[in-house]
Amino acid sequence: MFCNHLSSAAQSGMARSVSTALIFNVHQEVVLDRPKAAAKPSNRASRMAESLSHLLHLHVEAPPRTNLLQSHWNSYSDDQDHKHSTPTYSPKEVIAEKWREIHGHCSSEWDCLLDPLHPWLRREIVKYGEFAQATYDAFDFDSFSEYCGSSRYSRDRLFEKLGLTGNGYTVKKYIYAMSHIDMPSWLERSHLVDTTWSKDSNWMGYVAVSDDEETRRIGRRDIVVAWRGTVAPSEWYEDMQRKLEPYGQGDAKVEHGFLSLYTSKNESTRYNKCSASEQVMKEVTRLVQWYREKGEEVSLTITGHSLGGALALLNAYEAASTIPNLAVSVISFGAPRVGNIAFRDELHQLGVKTLRVVVKQDIVPRMPGIVLNESLQKFDEITGTLDWVYTHCGAELKLDVRSSPFLKRGFNLPGFHSLETYLHLVDGFIDSSTTFRSDARRDIALVNKACDMLVDELRIPHFWYQLENKGLVRNAHGRWVKPTRDPEDIPSPSSEQYVHALSLGTQTQDHDVLKTQYVI
Repeated sequence: MFCNHLSSAAQSGMARSVSTALIFNVHQEVVLDRPKAAAKPSNRASRMAESLSHLLHLHVEAPPRTNLLQSHWNSYSDDQDHKHSTPTYSPKEVIAEKWREIHGHCSSEWDCLLDPLHPWLRREIVKYGEFAQATYDAFDFDSFSEYCGSSRYSRDRLFEKLGLTGNGYTVKKYIYAMSHIDMPSWLERSHLVDTTWSKDSNWMGYVAVSDDEETRRIGRRDIVVAWRGTVAPSEWYEDMQRKLEPYGQGDAKVEHGFLSLYTSKNESTRYNKCSASEQVMKEVTRLVQWYREKGEEVSLTITGHSLGGALALLNAYEAASTIPNLAVSVISFGAPRVGNIAFRDELHQLGVKTLRVVVKQDIVPRMPGIVLNESLQKFDEITGTLDWVYTHCGAELKLDVRSSPFLKRGFNLPGFHSLETYLHLVDGFIDSSTTFRSDARRDIALVNKACDMLVDELRIPHFWYQLENKGLVRNAHGRWVKPTRDPEDIPSPSSEQYVHALSLGTQTQDHDVLKTQYVI
């Protein structure tokens, strides 16, 4: 629900608009053995916030005044120089023989792997979470940019620019969605009257595939679809439709706004002549066919955070319904409920394996259906199955902000929902009864990319992930100007079609003819 990489001012305004009941220092600083105490919110605000947290069981604590757990703090402090010179990721084990168990494709699904969390599964969850995080890191949030709403990098340079080449995947296609379909506010457009690249679409994610080396390590050719989450979460919360409508051939129903975003298209647009659904399914179907014809085993893993997690479920349902015998898994982070009980049951019948990673203090996984949800199933004998009740799908890995000695306590909605907070907690999770693991390898500084969740002792600036000088550069005449994008990073539907045509095997035609046909 809450976006990454907005300015601190934007996020503060965003948090204020979630609900008038939450206007009470959402980003208040946590004081740990400091001479001066943080300003206290008003009694009325405290009571309102406390009431809300009790209603949602968010497990929000008052800011503590004790130091970090001494063992973790000493370990972090004494070993900082060493840690700065070591990799930020855990070793990659060869999981070729066990990939089905790790992805839930066995009789017990994830029952024996989540609590305690198996190290191999932890590594895979972080990997897919980083694929989802890439959709935020590369997204052009600058409302004054002529390319607002696009990826700042071409698909050929995405992983290189974001430092993800070591994961062993190659991006094959970008996915675009209509930007003003039933959710007009959270996909806010550029402040400019016109945008060069598109007035109608937003970049929503990408399709990638494992390379040969990674394929050998993981035991199959893995196709990944990563969906981007929301841009302005408070507006997403206010505008969410809460209306269920049919999806598929059975009794399944899903939230109207999610489905509209996934399926909407317009022939007059540059990027959405085909819907996001049609774009992703065409590419996934092509890749599955290509690698199956080569005799390879193929899987589809779909990931996303917040809204991206909702789109991942819709995508998984469609893929499992249309591509026979395909192992489909969903690994989502902080995702809301998407559909009714029939939708959940049909996903299960289709063989889709879903692992939802949630944080106790995060409000988004409790929506829609904060009150009317799957808990009402206990009354089925009286009421019968209620087809209008929202229900979560799959297995759940539940994390707790309180488990990490590096995270602030207090009330911080954007911080609770930040994907980097999720990945930090996954990296440190051992089991539900054990504290944060001392040998966690992921860089702690990443948590504060787009929030202020890290304790002050770490001296990591909050909201530090931003363009230098907010994107301005000094030209040859000494004037500060908006730079032009590298030509290869300028979005163009024609060049996308050209590259796609080459990948489909039309290379047999004359290369110059193709270039003339597809590239403006």
